[in-house]
Amino acid sequence: MSLGGWTGPLGYLAVFIATVIEGEVVFVSATVLVGTGHLTAAGVYVAAALGGSIGDQIYFYVLRGRMHGLIDLFPRFAERRDRVVEKVRRHASAMILACRFLPGLRIAIPAACAYAGVPPVRFTVLSLLSSLGWAAAVMGFVAWLGPSSLEELGLKAWWTPLIPASLVLAFGYWLGKKTTGDEAQG
Repeated sequence: MSLGGWTGPLGYLAVFIATVIEGEVVFVSATVLVGTGHLTAAGVYVAAALGGSIGDQIYFYVLRGRMHGLIDLFPRFAERRDRVVEKVRRHASAMILACRFLPGLRIAIPAACAYAGVPPVRFTVLSLLSSLGWAAAVMGFVAWLGPSSLEELGLKAWWTPLIPASLVLAFGYWLGKKTTGDEAQG
């Protein structure tokens, strides 16, 4: 059965569950259904925003306090631990707010914040704000500007799948890179 047949509460529940797990494809499909009048914008928006935020928070809360022993098993990670933790703490708000907009980093950012001991209330509030903005942006592009709006921005090219992979690599490089302040401390 396609999402097109899931109208009413079942359609919104499907969007919510899919965005908790990953669900951008289901969310985009639901926004197309908003554009065609099969689902309401408010229902899809709330389901996607809450689902996306809860999905990120699951990673954060499950990994909170559980990664320290695991990281210590890998000497290369352990030697960079303090530098990474300080960098994440210094940039946590920006990282959390950007998390929903950075495909490929959905697990990495909550995991880094959990490891660095970012306060739970801070993570939860910023994650919800990020998800609200993300849901609005996706819905705006797809439901109101049209499904081909991202294509018109050049995001259907052969290289499009390289964007998330590049973001993950850049994030890992940035976390492990020494900065001028790091060299003065160590």
